[in-house]
Amino acid sequence: MSSSFFLKKEPKSNKKRKQTLEDKKAGKLSKKFSNEANFSSSKNDEEIASDDEYPSGNEAIGNNNNLTFSSDEAEEETPQDKRLRLAKQYLEEIEKQELEKAKDRQLHDQVSQRLQTEYLDSVGKLRKNIAASIDGYDVENLVKLKHKKQHLPLCSLALTPDGQILFSGGKTQYVLKWNLKNNRVVGMFNVEPYNEDINKGVLKRRSHVIAMCISSDMRYLALADNGKTIQIWCPKELKHLKTFHGHRDVVTCLVFRKDTHELYSGSNDRSVKIWSLDEMAYVESLFGHQAGVTGIDALARERAISSGGPDCSLRIWKITEESQLIYNGHQDRVESVKFLNEENFISSGTDGSLCLWSALKKKSLHTEILSHGQQANGDANWLTAIACVVNTDLIASGSCDGFIRLWQACDHHRKLKQILKIPVEGFVNSLTFNQEGTRLFAALGQEHRLGRWLRLSEGKNQIVIIDLLRNQTRKDANK
Repeated sequence: MSSSFFLKKEPKSNKKRKQTLEDKKAGKLSKKFSNEANFSSSKNDEEIASDDEYPSGNEAIGNNNNLTFSSDEAEEETPQDKRLRLAKQYLEEIEKQELEKAKDRQLHDQVSQRLQTEYLDSVGKLRKNIAASIDGYDVENLVKLKHKKQHLPLCSLALTPDGQILFSGGKTQYVLKWNLKNNRVVGMFNVEPYNEDINKGVLKRRSHVIAMCISSDMRYLALADNGKTIQIWCPKELKHLKTFHGHRDVVTCLVFRKDTHELYSGSNDRSVKIWSLDEMAYVESLFGHQAGVTGIDALARERAISSGGPDCSLRIWKITEESQLIYNGHQDRVESVKFLNEENFISSGTDGSLCLWSALKKKSLHTEILSHGQQANGDANWLTAIACVVNTDLIASGSCDGFIRLWQACDHHRKLKQILKIPVEGFVNSLTFNQEGTRLFAALGQEHRLGRWLRLSEGKNQIVIIDLLRNQTRKDANK
């Protein structure tokens, strides 16, 4: 039984599908032909380049170095190379930081060392041992300074703290200013017009500059011209500033308190006087010596030490406490005294002894008897000058025996040991070191600075500058 329900439908025709595939193929071929046509036409439109536009063989090779490659062709950094590169950068950064830290540490150490040195110096506890390193002196480069204005014996020296300028005085009325860079006189002045004893007609005498000192800031120069007065000069402009009156006899010694304008003076009137140069006025007098004062010295503390000449005593004046400490040890006249540091000092006298003292003990720690030998008649060669480098163990002494002797304060400043002898001619009337202790200045003369009872004809009236050689300096010189 046939029914329309069971009739099969006619299959759909594939013409449309075949046609679409054929159309796609035909479209692709047409695009291809059109692109080829466009390419050929554009190629025909381009101009033909000449031979000059193409680089030669060498230029082509050179230009190959400038060729850049794509990331695919370039050699890529491996993880190991990257770690190595980063490690090197890290090490370089650490080195830079450590160098900066080392510089900071070095600067910090230098600053701390300087602060510690200044503190110890201020409280008088700084100690430097330099005497053991001295290994002689420079004989070939010994400097001798002479001038026609100072043809008589030299008596006193004053060295500026920087060691560049030296003032010299002698048994003439002239003071000379020496430039130690070229060892030439750069100025001079005459003290005779300011000798007020002559102006008043009280005493006819010739000016002798027997004592001089200069302030730490090089602002004032004080001198004693063998009279009762003290003259104050400007060391830079060489101008007279003031004349102090007050002593009743000849002023024999002068010293400035360190880093101040406080001046101490000693005189044959047996007194020590204090002057303020800030106010240009007299302050007070200190009495106690039984004879004329022959030497005086001071450091930073408000105190002074003086030698009493024929009374054979030394006295430390505690100014603020208005008290004094007395020391006895010399058998004859005491000529000079110097502070080695705030706790120790040295003294010398006509008995030929050089004594080392502690401020805490009444007796000397060490006495070098006949330190400069004896004369033909058996008398001791009395010491005419002493000097020391403050806060060190180096000491110098002079006499008329023909030698300047250097000493070391060894065994914690309990003993004296001679380390060097330097030959000179005449009386050693003044000695001074520079601050480093590398140079020694000596004022020589045919006569003693305070009299004419003995004359050494072989002596020379001159200044001698001695360069001391340290161990390392000697090694470098031998090279």
